Amino acid sequence: MTSNNIVHIDLGERAYDINVSPDAIDTLGAKLKTMFPGARYGIVTDENVEREQLPRLKRALESEGLDYSVVTIPAGESSKCNAQLNRVVEALLDERLERNDIIIAFGGGVVGDLAGFAASIIRRGMDFVQVPTSLLAQVDSSVGGKTGINSPHGKNLIGAFHQPRYVAADLQALGTLSERQFRAGYAEMAKYGLIDDEEFFFWLEEHWREIFAGGPARAKAIAHSCRAKARFVAADEKEHGARALLNLGHTFGHAFEAVTGYSNRLLHGEAISIGMVLAHRYSTKIGIANGQDAVRVTNHFKAVGLPTELNDIPGPLASTEELMHHIAQDKKVSRGTLTFILTNGVGKAFIQKGCDPHSISAFLEEQRT
Repeated sequence: MTSNNIVHIDLGERAYDINVSPDAIDTLGAKLKTMFPGARYGIVTDENVEREQLPRLKRALESEGLDYSVVTIPAGESSKCNAQLNRVVEALLDERLERNDIIIAFGGGVVGDLAGFAASIIRRGMDFVQVPTSLLAQVDSSVGGKTGINSPHGKNLIGAFHQPRYVAADLQALGTLSERQFRAGYAEMAKYGLIDDEEFFFWLEEHWREIFAGGPARAKAIAHSCRAKARFVAADEKEHGARALLNLGHTFGHAFEAVTGYSNRLLHGEAISIGMVLAHRYSTKIGIANGQDAVRVTNHFKAVGLPTELNDIPGPLASTEELMHHIAQDKKVSRGTLTFILTNGVGKAFIQKGCDPHSISAFLEEQRT
């Protein structure tokens, strides 16, 4: 694995770079001034990032004489909703931002998804820049142009594909994350190994403590994850095929998030951790994977401190019937049939259409004990 800090997303006219470095925020003002001469900026952030990180971004913009305004939303997944979207859109319009101005998504995945979606619809489309401040956002949600909000019917069901113009993944910003938040982001990092890169997963098994501690291993793992995401996005931008592999564990995980009310009971990465374990266990159950791989994944996530069981979800667990209701609303459902990302083993994920809902339901019922 290389640790080059510039990762290129090859999408023709919509191509852009990800800068993975300790000073990505500090150098952002100069970068934006060069990329967007004369532009004004609308920063969308949340209360936590505003308190802990915004002064640094302000200094970077002010040092280059850039004009900006700030819109702040409550922290947490519950802000990915119509009410907050409307508030952000109206606040940015109040600032008289024009179509050639730039929206900056400054925060974790919630901020990035919400601000990116706002950019896609304000004045029928504005450019935006991602400045992800969580590990999960840096290795996954800030890259690839998926934007949106949640619905009571399910996660990310309202949104648009809208690519950023630039991504500044600042390694220093991760220093304010809680251990729980960092672990949740690590689940999305491990996903790239589980999809099609067993060598990377093996490396993570050996080096995860160094990644958590910071330093060269962290930078290398983030850059590697961004390159993996870039490869899938460049090959299948609108998720008509191979990009769906990035949803390993997500059909289960999104259902778990929905039944816990998109609350702090279960962070996105925690839900995906359980979901990826279940995807490996279900693959074993139907005879397409070796049970040792499911054990390997479970053991690694447990070692890291991630949840791996339905019973690890705090509070009362929703019924299997309710879980199946949310699974049936998954974005990968096609003409009423279920699609799951299953696996033949670590690094051997594939798209399985036409999964039997009765088999999935019985499997979930088994996992409750």
